[in-house]
Amino acid sequence: MKIESIDWDGTDAGGLAQRLRGATEPKPEIVASVAETIAAVRTGGVGALLEAIERFDGIRPDPILIDPDGCAAALEKIAPALSAALERAATNIRIVAASQVRDDVQEVELPEGQRVTMGEIPVAAAGIYVPGGRAPYPSTALMGVIAAREAGVPRVVIASPPGPNGRPDTVILAAAEIAGADGVYAMGGAQAIAALAYGVEGIDPVDVIAGPGGLYVQEAKVQVSRRVRIDGYAGPSELAVVADESVSASWVALDLCAQAEHGADGLQVLIALSPKVRDRTVAEIERIATEPTVTDAPLAAVVAPTIEAAIGLVNALAPEHLELACEGAADIAAGVHSAGCVFVGAHGATAFGDYAAGSNHVLPTGGAGRFMGPLAPATFRRRSSVVQIGPEAARKLAPAVAEIALAEGFKVHADSATARASDPPEKA
Repeated sequence: MKIESIDWDGTDAGGLAQRLRGATEPKPEIVASVAETIAAVRTGGVGALLEAIERFDGIRPDPILIDPDGCAAALEKIAPALSAALERAATNIRIVAASQVRDDVQEVELPEGQRVTMGEIPVAAAGIYVPGGRAPYPSTALMGVIAAREAGVPRVVIASPPGPNGRPDTVILAAAEIAGADGVYAMGGAQAIAALAYGVEGIDPVDVIAGPGGLYVQEAKVQVSRRVRIDGYAGPSELAVVADESVSASWVALDLCAQAEHGADGLQVLIALSPKVRDRTVAEIERIATEPTVTDAPLAAVVAPTIEAAIGLVNALAPEHLELACEGAADIAAGVHSAGCVFVGAHGATAFGDYAAGSNHVLPTGGAGRFMGPLAPATFRRRSSVVQIGPEAARKLAPAVAEIALAEGFKVHADSATARASDPPEKA
């Protein structure tokens, strides 16, 4: 790992956060390439989709859809211990997701007598993108599909890149079966996002697309977001750890090295509350980072003068994952308002959240933790308003509506409201 040590005086947390994050704008060549791929699939249909899959993944899948029977067969092929682990993770994810669903209807009667009723309605279809590049991610299949299912979405499908045999990895298909997906499409990249958004022959469009993926996938999600809802831009994985002497330096080092397994382009920040903690943790990182799966990822090892300064930096960074590996972590967590998911205390390793704690691991990155939260059933549900206006309410509201409409230059709006303030004309 590439380690930079920073002795910080606790001032200008925003400036330090910006420096640590660096440039985040998408590269123009990626934007252009994604736009070209989306346009080709949108206009060329399934033929263009298959050409793109063959171009980028080196194989033309046949069939492109693995149905529930195929997913069930895949579940029989994986090791029983892995199957049991996926089932356990799914149970916890489902419990947490179910607790977030609101089926109640809120009704408000206003002073003029009209009623506004608010409720939540699931979308009709959702697509979950599950990466399959460096390694399969069955956990992402669980996180995405279960959240959508608990939201009440009738049709939930997965898109995941095909392997050498023309199918996504067997463990992804097995996870799809456990999570309850309606099928898995053997397609990845921007072409998969385009097919999910616009539909092609044999693939019906969806209303929401969610899930992590590489730069091309995330740029594609942004470009189709006028057509469908997306969960956000899921960039490289991030971890910040606030640590003091109360937690083992080797545990903290393990967590930071584990994060480096996601790739060399993520954000990793150790915020140590003393030089001693920083030096001990860095020494442990240098020892553990020899593992072959740990990439040469950058790590900023910052010494913060106080816990208040440390939390100020955390809130300025808005990291995807935050570990509070320090004394009083539960109380300190109350001061965190900008992080995707907060892990509290010595035993709160991010790895638990990645797999089986029950929280969702599809989280805001790139500082989006300032205004977004984890993937949840709410991502797959929309608010709906039903407005009931009776004759008396219409008479009371019409003058105010007309006044505002005329101020905006909309005379017919005013006439439309004013007409309701009098008795209706005779029916033809």
